[in-house]
Amino acid sequence: MTDEEARGTSGGAAGTSGPTGGLSARALTALLLAAIFCFGLVRIAANVYSYIADREGAGLATSPTIAWMLEGSSLIAWAVMMIPCWFAVRRIRPPRVALPWTVAIHALLAIPVSLGHIALMAGFRTALWRLMGLTYHFTAPDGSPILYELRKDISAYTELVFILFLVQWLVARYAIPPAATPGPATLAVGDGAVTHHLPVGEIEHVAAAGNYVEIAWRGQTLLHRATLTAIESELAAAGFVRIHRSRLVRRDAVRRVVTLKSGDFDVEMESGAVLRGSRRYRGNVEG
Repeated sequence: MTDEEARGTSGGAAGTSGPTGGLSARALTALLLAAIFCFGLVRIAANVYSYIADREGAGLATSPTIAWMLEGSSLIAWAVMMIPCWFAVRRIRPPRVALPWTVAIHALLAIPVSLGHIALMAGFRTALWRLMGLTYHFTAPDGSPILYELRKDISAYTELVFILFLVQWLVARYAIPPAATPGPATLAVGDGAVTHHLPVGEIEHVAAAGNYVEIAWRGQTLLHRATLTAIESELAAAGFVRIHRSRLVRRDAVRRVVTLKSGDFDVEMESGAVLRGSRRYRGNVEG
């Protein structure tokens, strides 16, 4: 459906250097998450020595090994729980979700995340204690270990959500984009006995129409027998993104995005056409 030879691209505006020294999104993400983990190590070191000092001040026997195992198991459990937290922050954040709803949803998510952290932490400790020939007892100073940990974890989850949001924002803003894959130079569109070879850069938007797609080109609409998914796959490298389950737009043809109260949005194209987008795809044109 596309010509064999495609125009090359000159690369992104960011080039190969910048504020991050040319780090890719994956490398920058790994670096920032590693920094977070190192910060966690510093915090648990402070907690360990505070724990030891408090127990010694109370005249209680203290094992530095046990203290490190207690704090370390909690840190490792949070490192595991960071995975679902990462995806939660990625999907549930402004402007994708309105701020009041973002706060409410994350307030609810704090409970299952905390329970997951508690389960992992207790499991790690049980395994470590068994390796030492000991028995681990899940207790708390107030006699309610679940509630005790929940109170601490809600604060930790709030802090983690903010940090992960900041990491994702930094990566989106400062990581260099991946090398662009040349898109197709033209799209072959059959019209009866005639096949049009449309320059991809002149196609403004594409809409699903049953077993066909409607292609907006130079102020006219051409009907082409193909699925929207197939066209999306073919034109993705040329900068076409989905704004609705039934519509694609060429991103560099977007002139304005207006967000509605419902969370959906309107896209104004360079031709003046205004297209409705679904809120689940808003990040495709706002990122």
